[in-house]
Amino acid sequence: MGIFVFLPLVLPLTAWPIARLGEQRLDPRAATVLLTTVAAVMALCSTVCLALLMVVGTAQLPGNPLPDGWSDPEVRESVPRHEIAGKAAIPALLAVLIGSARALSHHRRVRGRAHEALRGLPGSEVAVLPDPQPYAYALPGGPRDRIVVSTGMLAQLTSRERRALFAHERAHLRARHHRYLLLAQLAARANPFLLPLRTAVTYTAERWADEEAAQTVGSRRTVARAIGAAALVSRGTPAPTFAGLASPGPLPRRVAALLGPPPVTSTWPSLFTTAGLAMWTAAAGAVLSATFSANSALTLLFLLYAATPL
Repeated sequence: MGIFVFLPLVLPLTAWPIARLGEQRLDPRAATVLLTTVAAVMALCSTVCLALLMVVGTAQLPGNPLPDGWSDPEVRESVPRHEIAGKAAIPALLAVLIGSARALSHHRRVRGRAHEALRGLPGSEVAVLPDPQPYAYALPGGPRDRIVVSTGMLAQLTSRERRALFAHERAHLRARHHRYLLLAQLAARANPFLLPLRTAVTYTAERWADEEAAQTVGSRRTVARAIGAAALVSRGTPAPTFAGLASPGPLPRRVAALLGPPPVTSTWPSLFTTAGLAMWTAAAGAVLSATFSANSALTLLFLLYAATPL
């Protein structure tokens, strides 16, 4: 197997082109689903690889509880520099587990505090807080999904812009965008090479909600004005988005996209265009990367299984 055992750790680099092209060329909904799936699969393969490397590299240490067969020379020879790689995998795997646990804990803590702050308010879909600071965000979970908005934000928007704002936040809740963002964040914690995919998912989820809001209010320009106005009045005001999971994304790009033509409804561009050729090439590379990653991890797993005594 040789050096190919390390492929799951570095092959996420090949997903960078599809992250860039996906957010530029794909329909926002398709891009969000695709990029989140690619990130989750590659993160899983990367984590399994680290666990197997740790096992192979430490199985020969005296006093360990692992099966004796796992320290056989045939198993160790399957991993180049097994002693160094195995010991280096220990802190790396611990960092992945601790980082993921902290991300989940932070996610639950922020959502819990946000729901606790709404206790005592009417149980309507929209919770209006008497706060001069302008902010608005979608809050999933709890007794029910809610949209939280301050009086400071409402005072700065026209009636049509308020409708666009609420439509945007409802789109987030309806499509469960916080789940995509959480998966992308956990994937980036598992492998830092997946950070560009997390950034891309943040942007495409916002664009998905923008387009849903534009269909609801019947005007892309109104949604663009609402986004621009909300960004201007809330500048410098920290506000949780999806319970603290992500920022609102690159606002100038979102406004520019809304002022342009609507995205193509087809999932993939044609292969016979420049953009289509680039998109299909990047997608093929990402699929091959995930396949090679899974194959390397499974090969090492089967080696350990074969060396396990009955």
